[in-house]
Amino acid sequence: MAKTIGQLTQATTLASGDEFVIEQSGLTKRIAASVVRGGLVNADIDAAAAIAFSKLAALDSANILVGNGSNVATKVAVTGDVTISNAGVTAIGSSKVVTAMITDANITPAKLSQPLTLATAQNTTSGTSIDFTGIPSWVKRITVMLNGVSTNGTSHTQVQVGAGSFTTSGYVGGAGFVVNATAAAVTTNSTGLKTDGYGAALDTRYGTYFLTNFSGNTWMFVGNGNTQGTNNVAFASGQIALSGTLDRIRLTTVNGTDTFDAGSVNIMYEG
Repeated sequence: MAKTIGQLTQATTLASGDEFVIEQSGLTKRIAASVVRGGLVNADIDAAAAIAFSKLAALDSANILVGNGSNVATKVAVTGDVTISNAGVTAIGSSKVVTAMITDANITPAKLSQPLTLATAQNTTSGTSIDFTGIPSWVKRITVMLNGVSTNGTSHTQVQVGAGSFTTSGYVGGAGFVVNATAAAVTTNSTGLKTDGYGAALDTRYGTYFLTNFSGNTWMFVGNGNTQGTNNVAFASGQIALSGTLDRIRLTTVNGTDTFDAGSVNIMYEG
């Protein structure tokens, strides 16, 4: 049933089938009563309406609309690994991309910004051990560099590694030395990975040694150097299976009591 404005009173109730009639200059327009009674619904809006975004409710800066658990559009801030600005610019947070997320497809050396990480060199001028901790879990190769390292005793120097704490047993391997082109006997050791097979208080050690991940938590050790003083060329190799992921490395002596008195040591690691 059609109704005009003049027919509407405070008590007037529009039925669902009624129409609201508007006349202007001889033209009659009809509006369904359902629009007046229940408000606009999607079907009442013309496809060409192109309602401006500015007519929507205010949306907080840098928030977006996301359907919630009840399928209702809800404003939320973008958080977690990625953030977004109010200009629509996204950014990946610090330390959010880890090695496990990256496949080896199309990865070239040129795309690696820092394939090698050099630690801070430490003086070996005091103490019975020099430690490097906080080694990342993705590391697969570690280089140990001795630069004029000396102790006040005759015990051989050795490298120990660990996962949470240093491992002091279970090592396999040993080290030897060459004097005047003659190889001396190789001495084995289970408390660490020896860097040389000869020790004297007057020796200063120079050398490069490599720890390489074999698989899981098993690491292989190899390297060589020389000792100035007794003028020996040193060689070493070994292996250790850790109970967890390697996160630390130590330079010490086999007896654990001789004190460092000269030189420095550093490590470099890579994935």
